[in-house]
Amino acid sequence: MKIELNNNKVYLDNDGVKKEIHPFWLRERVNGDKFVDIKTKQRLFDPTQIQENIKINVINLSNDFLEVTFNDGASTKLSIQELKEEFSNNNFIKLIKKVEWDSSLNDFNIFEFKENLSEKEEMYNALISFYKYGFVIFKNVPTKDNFLINFANSIGSVRRTNFGEFFNVRSKPNPNDLAYTSLPLAPHTDNPYRNPVPCIQMLHCIENDVKGGLSTLVDGFTVTEKLKKDFPKYYKILSEVKVRFQFVDQSVVLEDWAEMIRVDENDEFKQVRFSPRLDFVPLLDLDRLELYYNARKKISELYNSDKYRIQFRLSPGDLLMMDNYRLLHGRTAYDANEGDRFLQGCYIDYDSTDGKLKHLKRKFDL
Repeated sequence: MKIELNNNKVYLDNDGVKKEIHPFWLRERVNGDKFVDIKTKQRLFDPTQIQENIKINVINLSNDFLEVTFNDGASTKLSIQELKEEFSNNNFIKLIKKVEWDSSLNDFNIFEFKENLSEKEEMYNALISFYKYGFVIFKNVPTKDNFLINFANSIGSVRRTNFGEFFNVRSKPNPNDLAYTSLPLAPHTDNPYRNPVPCIQMLHCIENDVKGGLSTLVDGFTVTEKLKKDFPKYYKILSEVKVRFQFVDQSVVLEDWAEMIRVDENDEFKQVRFSPRLDFVPLLDLDRLELYYNARKKISELYNSDKYRIQFRLSPGDLLMMDNYRLLHGRTAYDANEGDRFLQGCYIDYDSTDGKLKHLKRKFDL
């Protein structure tokens, strides 16, 4: 990729494909104190203040800079490297390749908590692991005074729901969700009935005095790729048919219609929603409905298979951070009479981890 000049025009040559860069596009990127606020780096003007027929009067190109003067008198010195980065439009986070994993996974992406972790290079490494595997575990996170919220807000902003800013996961009388019992929980994603679904869940172990209650994780990405390869008809219908997900208690009714497998414009994995206790399939034609139920049964078998599930015990101070668009989580049964199993949970969204990771990359010049 290189920049070329010809007759006061700027061209981008990308592997032999050449196109002219519109003068207005360059004019919008004029910098300097008159045009950009020094502290915020935000523009001091908007497009309505720029005349329509913008042309380039004078232009110079060196190895590092493009210097331009426009017909309205504005001039600027633009970094060639920054222009190339903008031309490439590469979001480095999207370039982090997902690692498929199953029950053979041995590296559980464990990082040690330390003071001011969110501003250290270790957090950068932890977030890279999170994007690769869909989860990360932080050890020895303080358990007093709802520290979970401090930790979550050090990365981004907590997403409040009807369960509160955070929620306590423990067995209790008259629960409004199976999470608040000692029953086993099959692999599922959280809050499939919301629009949008919370992207990231954190679960912080405060107490765990029971023999059971092991935490379980399944990589929905791995399972989806398996289904796509071996059962394409099942993959197709699960990625096409929108079902109704619903949560109801005494104070709220939450609903959303969505596919169990959500893909992007390139038919690539984007999100799974799976919570059999909360989904309602629409009335389709008989043959199509038969296919749908077979597909749901198959993907449920895969999610619940020992081949794809890892399980582990969370100890007090362990904080599990997991991608709710990718991973399914659950737990084994436990006896509440043995002792207390107490976790605290909350949600944040991708803009939290995206923003923190980009900041740390810039801070440590990685």
